[in-house]
Amino acid sequence: MLFTFLSHQWTAFWRSRSKTGTIATQLIIGFFVLYIIGVSILVGYSMEDLIGELFPEQEVTAVFNGIILYYFVIEFLMRLQLQELPTLAIVPYLHLKISRQKIVTFLNLRALFSAFNILPILLFFPFSIMNITELYGNFACGMYLVAILSLSIFNNYAALYLKRLSIVNLWAVLAGGLLLAAMALLEYTKVFSISSVSNRVFHAIAIQPIIGIFFMVLAVGMFMLNARYLKHNLYIEELKSGEQRKSGTDYPFLDRFGAAGTLAAIEIKLILRNKRPRSTAMKGLLFLCYGFLIYKQSAIEQNQFGLMLFAALFMTGNLIVIYGQFMFGWQSAEFDGILSGKTDMRIFFKAKFLLLTLSATLLTLVVSLYGLMSWKLLALQIAAYLYNVGIGTVLVLYFATRNSKGIDLSKGASFNWQGLSASSMLMSLPLLLLPYLIYLPIAFLVSPFWGLAALAIAGIAGLLSRSFWLSVLVNEFNKRKYEIASGFREHSS
Repeated sequence: MLFTFLSHQWTAFWRSRSKTGTIATQLIIGFFVLYIIGVSILVGYSMEDLIGELFPEQEVTAVFNGIILYYFVIEFLMRLQLQELPTLAIVPYLHLKISRQKIVTFLNLRALFSAFNILPILLFFPFSIMNITELYGNFACGMYLVAILSLSIFNNYAALYLKRLSIVNLWAVLAGGLLLAAMALLEYTKVFSISSVSNRVFHAIAIQPIIGIFFMVLAVGMFMLNARYLKHNLYIEELKSGEQRKSGTDYPFLDRFGAAGTLAAIEIKLILRNKRPRSTAMKGLLFLCYGFLIYKQSAIEQNQFGLMLFAALFMTGNLIVIYGQFMFGWQSAEFDGILSGKTDMRIFFKAKFLLLTLSATLLTLVVSLYGLMSWKLLALQIAAYLYNVGIGTVLVLYFATRNSKGIDLSKGASFNWQGLSASSMLMSLPLLLLPYLIYLPIAFLVSPFWGLAALAIAGIAGLLSRSFWLSVLVNEFNKRKYEIASGFREHSS
């Protein structure tokens, strides 16, 4: 029956009217996935050297053991944000005389086809096979692999279970969020250390490999819990209540973001169809070669990341600055319609965040080719990217709420100062100085690598608290929306 379901999915894909756009999207996503897999393979086989470089005074295996649970905690949070619920695929079969157990089995097996389940294999298996086997023997290595694979499967079904549970029980999600927040607080205050726990657990597996079976039991238990929940809640109303309706955009990959994806798709069309935003975006692409001027081999060898940080920040986030500084001005012509319509401002700002994050992600994937010069540049650019999407986007949108200069979309970007204001000029100061204020003290007091880690952690903190900043930005916008609209009317009159 599983192959029948898969055959139907394949046929439905090729008969879809939007298959051309879907194929293009899948090819792009496939390229990104292959790129991430390639980087994971490189990191996996270089794990011992990377740990030796970053933690020169610590025992390599102890550091590796301490990383494992840290990775899976972060991966779980990412799954909650990115992993989709495979529900709509089986909705048509609920009308037919098909065993509920077969449908549940199909849903659960289909959920295993995720890039998240491949990455831990590529990251942790090479080190385990090469080092744990030598130190503790084949059986210990095998149980290491079982434990890591079981944790990945546990995360897979735990994230799906929590997302399904959130559809009908928001309090369960709030309780889970409070638990994670409590763990983060305990970690921060050094009362509890995930790294220390991880090291102890996997060291215990190395000494007593049979302990690894416990993780297998956890994975099987979560699989069964997820299957039991599905079996008792497999109704069309239950499955669709948590799904966003299809937005009908020309960019199928944005459909998963609901109304925010629809608004982002409309703005992408605005960029492609109008001269000023299109030339502005193209101008940003010219700065991708900036690294050839700034990235010097001597600076790389001496870990002088402070000299190269500006280039990394600008290359990974230049569209956030260049395009984002005029964020509301691009829509000055229809701004009154946005205010008088039924547009939810939170969704409006979510679309802006989505657009800026996508632009930074694409630029970072391109400039990551500099990593061929040195893996240190890859670490530098990832830290700069996390800062840009976590903090840079918030700063840009905050200053955009103070810009009431309209823009004529039909004019070019070269030597065109229309739309510039004092706020857009002042924006560059905190946007480019703040990363140095984060990086330099840690780099001088500890090490340059820990300076990059601090920059990345600050960006991740911004991402995890995006909901809070979203509320702040909406409040700031609501205070000034009529002033902004008035400024835009002066431009159009």
